[in-house]
Amino acid sequence: MALWNMNEWPGSRTMADSSGNRLTGRIGLEVGTGTQISGATGYRFDRLEPDSPPTHPGHLVTVSDSSDLDPGTRDFTLTVRLRTVHKFGNIVQKGQATVSGGNYKMQLPGGLPECLFRGSTTTLLVHSPVRVNDGRWHTVRCARTGSGLAMTVDGSVVARKPGWTGTIANSWPLTIGGKPSCDQIEVGCDYYAGDLDYVQIEAG
Repeated sequence: MALWNMNEWPGSRTMADSSGNRLTGRIGLEVGTGTQISGATGYRFDRLEPDSPPTHPGHLVTVSDSSDLDPGTRDFTLTVRLRTVHKFGNIVQKGQATVSGGNYKMQLPGGLPECLFRGSTTTLLVHSPVRVNDGRWHTVRCARTGSGLAMTVDGSVVARKPGWTGTIANSWPLTIGGKPSCDQIEVGCDYYAGDLDYVQIEAG
């Protein structure tokens, strides 16, 4: 559905989609593009103090709403290659906790990746027992199917939960780097801090 390789030059403000589906993104002014990190070119997201105003909308990469980015009832996979030394933040999400139509996200509480899919039937959440905030590159994959939710870290399945979420389809944009609707007072923005090499979404 989408493949954002994040190889844009420094100063770029458009994130290209290599899938051919033209799901381009808008890169915020605070996102570092063209960053060379340990053999990869990616985006850098600087650390921001959690739950401390003001908000930083320029910290996000935003992709407009599209049905291609909604799981619906399909098998749906979100894969991210990341590098960080920090222990918090929402990496990728579409929708938030109370929005109509459900939501999904990959987040990093305590340096442990989590996958959450909230649908019309139930919410499934899995978390890794393995920390990834060690300053090295890691590939994290969240896969929602008709039989449950599974997380893979660096090619190994580290967590599973059986069940069926039901349909997930909302009218919100997909954001990379934090929440799109927040105030850092009552609703924290959960800004991600670290580097990203690519984000890929598959469905079918």
